[in-house]
Amino acid sequence: MNHLGLVEAEAPVAGATEASGLPQKRTPRRWDPRLYQIATLAGLLAYGIWWLDLEVQSANAVAIIASVLITQRACERLAGRARFDPRSAIISGLSLCLLLRTGSLDLAVLAAVIAIASKFSLRVRGKHVFNPTNFALVALMLAGRDMWVSPGQWGSGLVFAFLLASAGGLVVNRAARADVTVAFLACYAGLLVGRSLWLGEPLAIPMHRLENGALVLFSFFMISDPRTTPDSRSGRLVFAALLALGAYVVQFWLFRTNGLLWSLAACSLAVPLIDWLLPGGRYEWHPAKTSSAEETARPEEMSRHEKTSRSEERNLV
Repeated sequence: MNHLGLVEAEAPVAGATEASGLPQKRTPRRWDPRLYQIATLAGLLAYGIWWLDLEVQSANAVAIIASVLITQRACERLAGRARFDPRSAIISGLSLCLLLRTGSLDLAVLAAVIAIASKFSLRVRGKHVFNPTNFALVALMLAGRDMWVSPGQWGSGLVFAFLLASAGGLVVNRAARADVTVAFLACYAGLLVGRSLWLGEPLAIPMHRLENGALVLFSFFMISDPRTTPDSRSGRLVFAALLALGAYVVQFWLFRTNGLLWSLAACSLAVPLIDWLLPGGRYEWHPAKTSSAEETARPEEMSRHEKTSRSEERNLV
């Protein structure tokens, strides 16, 4: 009898908001920014194949996408995860299709496996250290394999760069990482313009270097990865400045190609230290959802300690 009375007493609490006629407080659903990134990268790949006639072999593209999905599933099973989430793997696969050039099907598959496996094996405090696509490309370049990354494949047309930046801006804003992209572009542009002024070059030269689709692709779709950038805004600004300086040194002091890729790989090693010196909140693809009953029974009463505990539990997942 007491148990029944308890149930009857608790029942109106969950529906108290509806019974009172007050509008229910609902947290707006945030779209996963990875969906925008997948759509944009797929559109870029289609544009490059059919309009720019890029040397993207269909067999390699299919093999890369299939390999990243298979490797993602295998690594999730080894990690004890029951649910299969292909979104991040698809992003890595599309990025490899856009950047990797090789005549070897085996090498394309190897790049896909390295990219996905690095997410699960190279981790510090729950974050993977390297951007998966960048790590796979740099690993293959260090191994001296039969592959290359063509930074000029997208051309230097201002119109295309603007369109690419607009699409990328949508992605980084949805992922709350616009700051690192803007800071990097500002620092890198400042270094290029300063070099030309020092050498007495016309400003058309640094502007031509900045009107590069590959640079915009790198800035908006690789360094803005919220899982590999520092957690705090101040940390991301430091990271962006180091990345711009590293790319400048590789290109103009060491005279090597693909300075952006080399710099990102090197600077990613400093992210755990930056997070330790400048800590911040960990980014989550899926924000926590609070049940309607809890919102009705305890509006704005959740302590900061409880929120922190829930965030730590989600990071473990």
